[in-house]
Amino acid sequence: MVVGVAIAGWAGEWDQVSMARVGILAGLATGAELFEFFASLITARKAGGSRQAAWGGMVGGILGMIFLSLPFFIVGTFIGAILGCFLGAFVVEIAMNKRLAEGTKVGLFSALGFAIGTAAKIGIALLMAGIVVWTFWPASTVGVAE
Repeated sequence: MVVGVAIAGWAGEWDQVSMARVGILAGLATGAELFEFFASLITARKAGGSRQAAWGGMVGGILGMIFLSLPFFIVGTFIGAILGCFLGAFVVEIAMNKRLAEGTKVGLFSALGFAIGTAAKIGIALLMAGIVVWTFWPASTVGVAE
């Protein structure tokens, strides 16, 4: 979205789109990515997991996205990330503390954190879409009743 708006702004000689608007969109996109990336790490730590297990959940989520995207095209990325977060945190926590219950809790919280991060990212993407529509909506139609 950010690149598309920047190209439209450049092509239109920045008449309809300002650099500030592109910057706002870029900031929102960056914040959404960072929040999604760190959400599973933070929730795994809040569940009492080790630092290594939290990173295991994050790495597992990335690997799950990569390896399950192809066999299950559209939903595979999300399912792979959730499963990868759980397994990454679970396996590392079990290896560190050798407690099944604790490993399961940390894995579940890691997966939950990723789901929360994804929901927040979708919300921010919808906000960004609203900003884009508002940017390109013809000014002559705003506030005009038919």
